Amino acid sequence: MEKKYIFEQLPGAILPWYEANKRELPWRQDKDPYHIWLSEVMLQQTRVEAVKGYYARFLQALPTVEALANADDDQLHKLWEGLGYYSRVRNLKKAAQQVMTQHGGVFPNAHGEVLSLPGIGDYTAGAICSIAFDLPTPAVDGNVLRVVSRLTEDATPIDQPAFKKQIAEMLKAVYPSNAGDFTQALMELGATVCGPNRKPDCEKCPCKAFCLAFQNGTQETLPVKSPKRGRRQEAYTVFILSCDGSFALQKRPAAGLLADLWQFPNVKGKLDINAAISKVEEYGLSVKEIYRQVEKKHIFTHIEWNMSGTYMEVKEMLPPFTWMTAERINAEAALPTAFRQFWEETDYV
Repeated sequence: MEKKYIFEQLPGAILPWYEANKRELPWRQDKDPYHIWLSEVMLQQTRVEAVKGYYARFLQALPTVEALANADDDQLHKLWEGLGYYSRVRNLKKAAQQVMTQHGGVFPNAHGEVLSLPGIGDYTAGAICSIAFDLPTPAVDGNVLRVVSRLTEDATPIDQPAFKKQIAEMLKAVYPSNAGDFTQALMELGATVCGPNRKPDCEKCPCKAFCLAFQNGTQETLPVKSPKRGRRQEAYTVFILSCDGSFALQKRPAAGLLADLWQFPNVKGKLDINAAISKVEEYGLSVKEIYRQVEKKHIFTHIEWNMSGTYMEVKEMLPPFTWMTAERINAEAALPTAFRQFWEETDYV
């Protein structure tokens, strides 16, 4: 069975299935490109159920592209708190500003113009243009690659850019006029019936009649990925310093990992309690009481942070830190998950 034939069968098989089985999701209620764009960016590296609440809160606070373009950075980071990969929300604002200045506040409907916006790559541009404007622009992500590798019984590593490009071209050739439904049907099939990290539910699949992996019993061996490199290990000591009901925070640098977010003071390396006290004294602070030390871990894509949190009360509130009450931290300060996990060990969340 040729690949071309398999791709040609897809629209007729998955469109009726999608109509009958699609999940009711808040970003599927309309074709507003702002809504579709926001949802696709939020869904990167994040589960659907986790995104629903963030999506609703974000749109309530920033209902239009113009509101996003004019949003305060601290407000943006707080709305995004817990989603991670904060460069996504910074690029959202940059792209919104570009829509305002270069497109008169109207989201562009040409694929090349959408692709030129900050933070928007091939996948997101394809999703926006097909779902919002019914253009034949494939949105090829891990879900779609998993489906196609099984349909065609192709053991090419799906993380190879050339394979992804080839799949996009073959899909583009079979796009129907209702392009948005086709894009979402492929996504839905890959997220549910042919989902990740579990046995595919082949008996419920609308494509089983022409799926080579199903016919040959190889579906659980696919897709194939290139071997992963090990993560770099880094150790940090984190200081959760309190004084008269306020806590010491500082802003991270404006560039780099977790840029411009709030953090608890920290240093590289794992310090024992005496070394930790000495470090706090170097800041010009006097330790009043030591509460406890807590070990945590945070994993980024290529880095693993092994973090030791030391909870102390100090006698004075001094620079270079910003001292915030618990109420203000909860309302205003966007703490990335790496540091928020220490905050959640307190009684103030």
